[in-house]
Amino acid sequence: MNQELQAPFVGSIDQGTTSSRFIIFDSKGMPAASHQVEFKQMYPKPGWHEHDPYDLIKSVESCIAEATAVFTKIGYLPSDIKVIGVTNQRETTVLWDTQTGEPVCNAIVWPDTRTDSLVRELKSRKGASGLQQICGLPLSTYPSAVKMLWLCQNNPRVREAYNAKRLSFGTVDSWLIYSLNGGPKRSIHATDSTNASRTMLLNLHSLQYDNTLLDFFQLDRNHIHLPHVFPSSDDKAFGSVESGPLAGVRITGCLGDQSAALVGQSAFLPGMAKNTYGTGCFLLYNVGDAPVISKHGLLATVAYDFGPKHSPVYALEGSIAVAGSGVKFLTSNLRFATESSKIGDLALTVEDNGGVVFVTAFSGLFAPYWIDDARGTICMSPKDGSCGFLISNLPPNNLNLTENHLVGITHHTEQGHIARATLEATCYQTKAILDAMEKDSGHKLTELAVDGGMSESDLCMQIQSDVIGISVDRPAMRETTALGSAIAAGLAVKIWRDFKELEEMNKLNRTVFTPKISHHQSKGMFQRWQKAVNMSRGWVDMNESQEENTPP
Repeated sequence: MNQELQAPFVGSIDQGTTSSRFIIFDSKGMPAASHQVEFKQMYPKPGWHEHDPYDLIKSVESCIAEATAVFTKIGYLPSDIKVIGVTNQRETTVLWDTQTGEPVCNAIVWPDTRTDSLVRELKSRKGASGLQQICGLPLSTYPSAVKMLWLCQNNPRVREAYNAKRLSFGTVDSWLIYSLNGGPKRSIHATDSTNASRTMLLNLHSLQYDNTLLDFFQLDRNHIHLPHVFPSSDDKAFGSVESGPLAGVRITGCLGDQSAALVGQSAFLPGMAKNTYGTGCFLLYNVGDAPVISKHGLLATVAYDFGPKHSPVYALEGSIAVAGSGVKFLTSNLRFATESSKIGDLALTVEDNGGVVFVTAFSGLFAPYWIDDARGTICMSPKDGSCGFLISNLPPNNLNLTENHLVGITHHTEQGHIARATLEATCYQTKAILDAMEKDSGHKLTELAVDGGMSESDLCMQIQSDVIGISVDRPAMRETTALGSAIAAGLAVKIWRDFKELEEMNKLNRTVFTPKISHHQSKGMFQRWQKAVNMSRGWVDMNESQEENTPP
């Protein structure tokens, strides 16, 4: 038994885009045991990304069993785990049969772009311009409602269930909570306000489903079962685990993954922000107890909602579709390395990017640009500062480009330059988001808290500090997303009673990166990035896109 760990313990389910994990935290926020499982990614057509809903729940159940086994081996009992929190990839859309509890199709994952032609149609509908004032989100391929509408229009099994009034919808949190509770046996169909605010069906002010939004998407609530919306911290709403080593343990916390990371970073005061570098990259800025509807390309969202004794807290969010997945592109598609962790080493083999700028727009560009027809583009920035195009000289056997475009590199370009440019792409987009946040909020951030896989790279975090011109603060314990959902669960049962108890959690041995280049240098780098963004536009032929997105 580890004498440094302090009971009671809280379990945290962290269901992400490429893997699931279960982490058991002590009362000081230190991990006691954990287990992680990757699951299959499906890309049936260009721009399509799917998950098997059963893979999601099976991976979670496996992680719970394995982490609990480790926990008992170090001298603790399963009964020492008092409650469980859930955090999850957001927007990913799961549909199942209300009567049987069986999925009626694969889940459409959040960066999937099959709905781009539908989005163009929706933007032309009457009332489209007023939606963001209600829900905080712009029309794009991103929100769950657009994915659900596409499935209702294009998938016969979904349409049949919808017409028969037995179609249940949920984001991943709802599906996990429903399944962990035994599915149709208990029929606990629940979500929290942070996840519901990503569907484009929730009124951001009332935190209830809005008829104007439902009518716009032509979704009849008599035909579709939507999850009940609860606060992120609730001691009864989310039920309990029905089977397995933690059978009977209550689920008392639920947060979308980016909200969970904000909580895990203890960003409880307006003006505090965090950036999570995962498959995508997500910057959340706490704006307090009233939503701020962005005028500069950002999203308004619920940051967290800790129940009746606390007002809901809102955030401005900048979402970057490609971060860690850009690094994975270099390993899986371009064969630059066998492991993603080696890309940072490769980037260190060169002094700078050699003039290469990589706009990693594999799914278009998200905030603050929202360019649906952008695609991945590498261009060369000569020393005079202009952006020019030259044909790639990389060996063909290293390429599997699908719909991404390698243009603008020279004979001087090495793998290290492209690796470095891939890391820089996320840092530049973070800079664009921070600039938009300053315009929306009227305040300039003085420090950025970071977490997620790419934050492990000292080089990437130093580049980030150089690009944004402020300090970057990285915790020693990086599992802030899982910690956030554990905090939500613990607050519900008074393991922690207020935010003051949480302020010093995960504050030891943090690493702070400070800018090492001049403002003039940083400004010039960002100007070249903006030129490259303009070059990434218009790669998608809209007629071809519509044909590609027709289901098989």
